[in-house]
Amino acid sequence: METPTPPVVSAASQTNSVYWIRGIVFTALFAALFVAFSWIKVPLGFTSVPITMQTLAIMLAGGLLGATYGFWSIMIVVILSGFGLPLISGTSGLSLLLGFTGGYIWMFPIEALFIGLVSDHLFRNKKTLSTNSFFILFIGIIVFGVLLAYVGGVPWLAHKAHMSMSAALKAGCYPFLIGDTIKAVVAVFLIRTLRPLLPRFK
Repeated sequence: METPTPPVVSAASQTNSVYWIRGIVFTALFAALFVAFSWIKVPLGFTSVPITMQTLAIMLAGGLLGATYGFWSIMIVVILSGFGLPLISGTSGLSLLLGFTGGYIWMFPIEALFIGLVSDHLFRNKKTLSTNSFFILFIGIIVFGVLLAYVGGVPWLAHKAHMSMSAALKAGCYPFLIGDTIKAVVAVFLIRTLRPLLPRFK
């Protein structure tokens, strides 16, 4: 009786498995970072939208992990929060996703996705960024990590709070622009420094 020959696992298959495992691990790590940063918040008093560090986590997730893993690291937290886990600032459920800040939260995974697309393009076959690429990354983070949040968040805030768009901009946009710009500056320097050091993902 012949002994069955074990299946041959190709080097390419093993490499792909390593890439997938890395991606899953880093997705979980950045999801945890997003959760931790969401707990850092400063209420302003005159608006229901607090200052938080979660937007920095979103910028880093997209910029460091790329489009796919960056998107899922944030999307998983949003989904689990919607199902009742208190992951975003200790709140959860439909009351979170449909509350005053719901419009911002819906945009979080999309922000990470688009920042990741920009970062993936700029770091393709490169380990360092030129001055032009550095500036493009910064603009991409401003557009997709800052302004895009307000595209979804401000109209929803106006709707939920029964206020005009002008009032919603004053309550949910203008007070945060300087802080968000500072976060974008921090994010672009961290991405430029750390992304070349990260292992490859699938």
